[in-house]
Amino acid sequence: MLPSEFVPLIKQQSRAFGFDACGIAPPSGLPELSAFKEWLARGYAGEMTFLERSADLRADAHGALESARSVIVLATVYNTERPFSIDATDPRQAHISRYAWGDDYHHVLMRRMDQLIAWMHQVHTEPFNAAPYVDTGPVQERVFARHAGIGWIGKNCCVINPELGSFIFLSEIICSLELPPDVPAADRCGACTLCLRACPTQALVAPGVLDARRCISYLTIEQRGEIPDELKPAVGTHVYGCDICQEVCPYNATAPESGDPAWQPRSVWDGRSVDELLHLSDADLKTALVNSAMSRARKAGLRRNFQVAADNAGGDTTLGRRVHPGPPHPEDGA
Repeated sequence: MLPSEFVPLIKQQSRAFGFDACGIAPPSGLPELSAFKEWLARGYAGEMTFLERSADLRADAHGALESARSVIVLATVYNTERPFSIDATDPRQAHISRYAWGDDYHHVLMRRMDQLIAWMHQVHTEPFNAAPYVDTGPVQERVFARHAGIGWIGKNCCVINPELGSFIFLSEIICSLELPPDVPAADRCGACTLCLRACPTQALVAPGVLDARRCISYLTIEQRGEIPDELKPAVGTHVYGCDICQEVCPYNATAPESGDPAWQPRSVWDGRSVDELLHLSDADLKTALVNSAMSRARKAGLRRNFQVAADNAGGDTTLGRRVHPGPPHPEDGA
């Protein structure tokens, strides 16, 4: 089978396994890949030292699979039928990033990619190597997603698909088959700076450049120990992650919602107040974290976040809501 004949079949079959978009990128030679080390050198990764340790491997896809000749990039919508945090009317409502509401996406998407790879081996009789990754390996996912035509890297650093929006999981199958690549996605952010202005901590220091040390997602997930006092008020009632820079994006205003049971909110997190989470028993919290991406923050980190959110909710908290998008951003010339 010719590679040009195989690619349409892969894309068609990917949908049968629950993926919403599929594209092909080359494994190397992409100019954006070199920017990663510069980002690290600026200290923007904070305590995420694992990124520094794997920097050389992330130079291209050969760091993940030596025989790589193509990267199959898959996108999966996780947006569900719930209001955005910026539209919340209850100042004591706890906010959790949408991607963490349901089952752990690492496990779900890995199973689905394993199914797709098994199908590929059945259809393509010649042997080939394939390595699946879901946000855990030395792969610069967003760069490959752009060059696979999935979407462009927005000013909020998220991959934005013009039809699907940015509430999408990215996953990749790096393989030794030489498949024809798709046309890279063109940037369609234009002059919009809504995400830059909306960030409560101004973690987006420039279009497409994130200082993770100031990002609410980093502070509530990756930060070990205490959240810096000067940033605690800006965390608001976010207890795990933050979606503000995505929620204000016009491409998410009409983004499709997923009915996939895997991504639906678990009752323990759905619409809860900071008070309810603060008083979760250890047993209930342990149960809630089974097969959940939120286990990344560990119980101690979540307890810390619950307390910070409760403290912030005790006063007049409007940070992170549409009525208070944050101070003017330097990109606006203010």
